[in-house]
Amino acid sequence: MCGIFACHCHPDVQKFKSTALKMGKAVRHRGPDWSGNWIANSTILVHERLSIVGVDSGAQPLVNDDETISLAVNGEIYNHRILRKTLKTPYNFKTHSDCEVIIPLYLEYDLDTPRHLDGMFSWVLHDKKQDRVIAARDPIGITTFYLGRSSKTPGAVYFASELKCLHPVCDDIISFPPGHIYDSKTDKLTRYFDPKWLTNPTTIPTKPVDYKELRTTFENSVRKRLMAEVPYGVLLSGGLDSSLVASIAQRETLRMNGEAKKRQAATNGAANGYEADGHAAGHLVGIDDSNQLATVQVLPQLNSFSIGLPGAPDAKAAEEVAKFLGTKHHTFTFTIEDGLNALSDVIFHLESFDVTTIRASTPMFLLSRKIKALGVKMVLSGEGSDEIFGGYLYFHNAPDKAAFHQETIRRVQNLHLADCLRANKSTSAWGVEARVPFLDKKFLEVAMNIDPADKMITKDRIEKYILRKAFDTTDEPETPAYLPDNILWRQKEQFSDGVGYGWIDALKDTAAENVTDEMMKNPKPEWGDDIPDSKEAYWYRCMFDEHFPSYCASTVMRWTPTWSKQTDPSGRAISIHAQKYETAKD
Repeated sequence: MCGIFACHCHPDVQKFKSTALKMGKAVRHRGPDWSGNWIANSTILVHERLSIVGVDSGAQPLVNDDETISLAVNGEIYNHRILRKTLKTPYNFKTHSDCEVIIPLYLEYDLDTPRHLDGMFSWVLHDKKQDRVIAARDPIGITTFYLGRSSKTPGAVYFASELKCLHPVCDDIISFPPGHIYDSKTDKLTRYFDPKWLTNPTTIPTKPVDYKELRTTFENSVRKRLMAEVPYGVLLSGGLDSSLVASIAQRETLRMNGEAKKRQAATNGAANGYEADGHAAGHLVGIDDSNQLATVQVLPQLNSFSIGLPGAPDAKAAEEVAKFLGTKHHTFTFTIEDGLNALSDVIFHLESFDVTTIRASTPMFLLSRKIKALGVKMVLSGEGSDEIFGGYLYFHNAPDKAAFHQETIRRVQNLHLADCLRANKSTSAWGVEARVPFLDKKFLEVAMNIDPADKMITKDRIEKYILRKAFDTTDEPETPAYLPDNILWRQKEQFSDGVGYGWIDALKDTAAENVTDEMMKNPKPEWGDDIPDSKEAYWYRCMFDEHFPSYCASTVMRWTPTWSKQTDPSGRAISIHAQKYETAKD
């Protein structure tokens, strides 16, 4: 991930430059590799770079030949090579960056530019001739992005990757809506991502599940996210979603290594660890026209990472998966004290006071620091599957398929305020990029158009049955198993539970020590109607207030289960869980 800050139509942009650079510095953790800025007319773009693709030449902001178009991007454009070849007008590319293609796309397609992009992204582009800014965010909001305004500069509009570099200069901030584009000509946000499953939620799909299509589409999704020129790995909790991602990534790594070795043998290898195209051996370089990895490098052994309290359910399962797949696995442990000590920092980086987000983010935050220390800059992760397939345990209570389908849509729409925010900010806090294959546009189109009757949980079907079935090769003797059966068919374990049941218990107990009954009866007046419903929630909100002004709270969403009287978001609190909260004390 990278960090961006931008301001358009500032009354004194030269004077504002020093402040803008400070705001960019506030998100330097997202992009520790390089800093850049660009001023044109009354607009400034500031960029903090994490180099993953085009490492040697992709410094930003990117600018075209006549310096009329400037661009700052956070994210990855997986189809950039295909887009470069399909441009109607030749364009002089200055870098190998996957993001530079946005400039010629804008010159050809204007506001339709993001419709052509396959990836995760937030970007701000300035057109000097028109003195126009357009900004866009990826369809689901995998990358975090905010838009702000200030009563002190009423004509200006601000953009940033995180709240922490907006609230010092803005007093009105919103989360930039996913799948939208902003145009300063009209000063409006317009939806560009408009698939029928999203825009017509009352139309219930009737297409039966095609298991082969589901499997193939997801494999392609993982494959394209291996586009990198730096060491990468997979986050492996031992649950279904991350295990499938790891399995496919490992298969692709082994396949590419085999092909690369054959090519090397044919050309007598390369000297000093470098290949004929000049890229360092051991790194991927991209995707070809058929969505296949295109590289001649031998990849290093795939790294997988897990974290938990000693004896955590997920850590044990992750080790079993890693052994089965043959990844180079790293199991890290943390203590409850480690987690409690990190809470304030976690909330500062998350910019949220949502209970379930904080519970799950703390172990991920600690793990990301360990991953960065090992020299890994990009990881694949399993977010999104539970929203798409109704994998949370409360989906057992869905009354009918229409309600089930509409709840999956609601969850997908809110991912940018929940699991995507967690994955993005927990990893970006340490300069690590998380990629999420389940939220691929093509995969979403397939998965969200399946008849929800096939997704529903019944006495004969465990949660996410169709995803499990798609990767069950029992009836395919010539196809190696993707996962051990006990992992493929393992019950859902939410990450904050899976890292060790004692973690949530400790958070509740510590919150009770810090928040009195009297405090609960007298919430802060500035909270308005947004009153915490538990001591744990109250505690987190107080920590949030230490970092951010009260108006930032409007960007936060509370995660709660539907069809349940239980307000605690822990999976163990749902009655169907094999080890309910009441009986799970360690």
